[in-house]
Amino acid sequence: MAKQIPVRWRAVAGIVGFLAIVELTSGILQGYYTPLMTDIARHLGIHDADVNWFEAAQLMVSALAVPLLASLGDIFGHKRMLLLSAVVTALASWAVVFSGSFTTFLIAWALQGFYAVWLPLEIAIVFSRARKLGVPGPMTRRAAGLLVGALELGVIAGALAGGALIGVFGGNLALTMTIPALATTVCIGAVALGVPDDGARNGAKIDGGGFGYLAVGLLLLTSGLSFLRINGPASPLVWGCLVLGLLVLYVFYRHENEQRDPLIDFKVLLARSMWPVQLTAGLFGVSVLGAQIPMSTFARTDPAVNGYGLGLSASGVSIIIGAYVLALLIGALLFPLAARRAGSKRTLIAASFLVGLGYLLFLPLHDSLTQVLINMMIAGIGSGALVAALPAAAAAAAPFHRTGMATGLTNAVKTIGGSFASAIFGLALIGQVTGALSNGAAENFAAPLSGYMVVWVICGGTAIVCAVILFAVPRDALEDTRS
Repeated sequence: MAKQIPVRWRAVAGIVGFLAIVELTSGILQGYYTPLMTDIARHLGIHDADVNWFEAAQLMVSALAVPLLASLGDIFGHKRMLLLSAVVTALASWAVVFSGSFTTFLIAWALQGFYAVWLPLEIAIVFSRARKLGVPGPMTRRAAGLLVGALELGVIAGALAGGALIGVFGGNLALTMTIPALATTVCIGAVALGVPDDGARNGAKIDGGGFGYLAVGLLLLTSGLSFLRINGPASPLVWGCLVLGLLVLYVFYRHENEQRDPLIDFKVLLARSMWPVQLTAGLFGVSVLGAQIPMSTFARTDPAVNGYGLGLSASGVSIIIGAYVLALLIGALLFPLAARRAGSKRTLIAASFLVGLGYLLFLPLHDSLTQVLINMMIAGIGSGALVAALPAAAAAAAPFHRTGMATGLTNAVKTIGGSFASAIFGLALIGQVTGALSNGAAENFAAPLSGYMVVWVICGGTAIVCAVILFAVPRDALEDTRS
């Protein structure tokens, strides 16, 4: 028996190696642009808070693409959908390079959001192969940790490279942004040549109607948040869009319950072993996705002018991002070890508490680089564990024929949470520009400190709620040992 385990692992290790290249590319996409956000804002002539709408648009595209492609993976094959999403992401990455206006950059940036489906599809591929070998749970958890480890290495490399190359290229933003475009092009080859078809098919049909309802509902909700910022809370257009969006999503729910092959299987989603995991993923998206740009702009804010911030350059922001992502890497690699000793449920709860603690510490401690680094490291360890744990936990809790849907849904609801958080954070950070200009002062694009306080409270509070919610998961429900 001792000799069988290495043989089983060798059957999965080759796949994980090529998938790690994909996650390395995903990390580059997530880290490379972050230290460049202020440069992008200045290049396009927009306020710091307007950058949040790039993130909101990308997260919304991800929220639509992930459940659709994950379900199509269950129907047509996970590799095929992984390859399709890699092609779309590469084309969008090249479009970002050549976009010179707010509108074109927004569209290209949003389409890059197709990369969000990569990890769920990869977990589904690994889980399918590991299930045939008899130990899906342990193998999937270890593979998830390794893949997220590759992801975070990519984020570190991307953040450090982005912050450094903008200077090396003499401030040429277009040339600097060719690097992630090249990486996504290489990623297409890795999927096409190195990832086998897992053979998993569930024989379902495409739920086009469900996708239509979901798209319209999310678009209305996002529009409502956009109008809230533009027109203010007194506008009936704001609340009309929000109410209509919720009504359309209710129709979507009713529609899905009547489908034989739903886009989102609510019977699976509402199971006691599943809904706490998915709700945690949605709330976790608030901090892990929505807070990235606010942290970058806070670090770039000049304390001599505004009375707060760190006044760092793009390369200085890269140090913070690198430390945070190093903590993510540590958390991801520790996840399978902690899950083996304490169980997946306890590991998820502990990780959520760490995220909450890290962000809430920003309220009293944000005046120095050391304080910011400590806070980000604490939140990062918890976040890294959650990034690896959530899709693996969903795979363990789902029926075999819904593995792609379940793992994809963790990223879909995470991106929805991040999208709404990004829009709300944009409102919180819109701040003091009007006042600065009306007093005849020099133009000031910085957001107010009170806005950053709101961001930290929301990020920390939602993480603590995650920890409480996870207590509802039945004991041993996530410890998959099925064969």
